[in-house]
Amino acid sequence: MLIKQIIKLLVLVSFAVFGLINDALAICKGSPINPVTDTCWSCMFPARFGGYQFGRGGDVAPGETDSPICGCVNGTGITMGFSVGFWEHARLIETVKDPWCMPAMGAGLNSGSLNALMAGSHRTQVSGGSSSDYASQQAHYYIYPIWMLLNLFSDFPCIEKDPFDVAYMTEVDPMWNDDTLSFILNPEALLFGNPISQLACMADTIAATPSTPLDPLFWCQGAWGSSYPLNGSSTVTNPTNLNAGIASRMLFKLSREMILYDTAINNCAQKGVLQPIYVKSHYRLQIAKPRRGQDCVPIGRPDFLWGSGKNPPMGAGNNSPDNFLWVLTRARTCCVGYTFK
Repeated sequence: MLIKQIIKLLVLVSFAVFGLINDALAICKGSPINPVTDTCWSCMFPARFGGYQFGRGGDVAPGETDSPICGCVNGTGITMGFSVGFWEHARLIETVKDPWCMPAMGAGLNSGSLNALMAGSHRTQVSGGSSSDYASQQAHYYIYPIWMLLNLFSDFPCIEKDPFDVAYMTEVDPMWNDDTLSFILNPEALLFGNPISQLACMADTIAATPSTPLDPLFWCQGAWGSSYPLNGSSTVTNPTNLNAGIASRMLFKLSREMILYDTAINNCAQKGVLQPIYVKSHYRLQIAKPRRGQDCVPIGRPDFLWGSGKNPPMGAGNNSPDNFLWVLTRARTCCVGYTFK
């Protein structure tokens, strides 16, 4: 009898485990990111070397106003050479409606029972009564040095050498899921919650549509909504604009926490410079999932210019709808030359 009871218990446990696995796969499915086919390689342009710009016509290369000649003093000596500026594929950002869903990995750690325990799983309806509902998106931030992963230009001093890693997950961050706690990071949000400040965001949308956003209006994300609060809550109802705005907020949040380095401010700082308020024009996003995009999108650009068909109601291929993956290209400037020791 004891053996039969043990067998029955094992069978029940097996069904429960497989049920959770199937539930997780149903919520979050897809294929892992392919660094070759899922990346928009033209997004590294325009680039600049020694004052000469090439690639992508009317766009502006990072550090365009810098002198073509540079000099840096570092721990190994004095470097004299040429200024280099380009857009570096360096990070991945996931913005997902299903907690623990990781489109970059093609799977997730989520299940129905686990979602019910997460604050991010309690979402209000904003998409016109469809099954896609949003209120508190979750976000994941990856270190993604694609050039090192593909073993390309590994000797180029401007390329990041850090390994691939999951650097931040909002599911374990209480400030991301609570408006009151997030106020600790952004007390200045009280200054920009009035109609006059938000009215200024129209100018940011207009600027970002053909070109780049207005950096002085740091509380605005153009058509993507407000930069505040620094958590996953948003009043934007368009799924593509909403998720792009959440990805941008993640950058702002990491800047405020002094985790994100800006690599376009000082060409002598190899790692970059810490900024409590991020410079919006130094970052661009390319949508990789549910469906790959061909555009390098400045922060705040309306999605009718780049998001059409990128989030089909039934998903794209094996990818679940409403769970987004973004490839971040950041402005990178550096000094390449000879070091005198």
